[in-house]
Amino acid sequence: MENFFKKSKAELLDLLGLSKKEIDESLLCPVEHNRFVVLDTETTGFDYDNDRILCIGAITLLNGVISIPEGFEMYISQEHFDKNSVQIHGILKDLVMNKPSELEVLQKFVAYLGDSIIIAHHTLFDITMINRALERNGLPILTNKTLDTAFLYKKTLIKSNLLVYKDHYTLDDLAAKFDISQKDRHTAMGDAYITAIAFLKIVKKLKEKKRKGEFLLKDLFYF
Repeated sequence: MENFFKKSKAELLDLLGLSKKEIDESLLCPVEHNRFVVLDTETTGFDYDNDRILCIGAITLLNGVISIPEGFEMYISQEHFDKNSVQIHGILKDLVMNKPSELEVLQKFVAYLGDSIIIAHHTLFDITMINRALERNGLPILTNKTLDTAFLYKKTLIKSNLLVYKDHYTLDDLAAKFDISQKDRHTAMGDAYITAIAFLKIVKKLKEKKRKGEFLLKDLFYF
């Protein structure tokens, strides 16, 4: 069991894109000095091997400002389609017909992403889906550092035996907590926007919680 937890921690650090060298050289700067790309994927389902990405939505976050004009949203033509998932994301099969190929969208997304830090809600799912797609198309997988708003939100909570905590907080939970409109919920761009606002509010709370000293990028990665 001890080896299991050690392995899980190592895998988490790998997902975050951290190493001992990078901890010293790249995380000791103010959060605002970094370019973040907040992303979300809409998929045919949750099976990493058999399901496919229908849409990638992403928004740039720089200097604490969400840049809508610099957003990225592309639908992908896919052979695989699951009518049951339409009830969640509302993407009908006709909507992704005659759209760009998976390879074309991935190439454009990777160019848009660059070396930015990725933010998502339940990041592991989105990154794994994208990496599986990259592998299918003979492209290198993502090595960007990543942050997960589901995890970061937990860092804002006050520790008390009087409060009941959840193991997992959904994007709906964060939207309700921070009074964020859910008008475009379950669209890739809409969820990316909600996640971006939630991230900014989380950072504000963590800054207040720290109180002393400058709030650095490392304060988001370490706990």
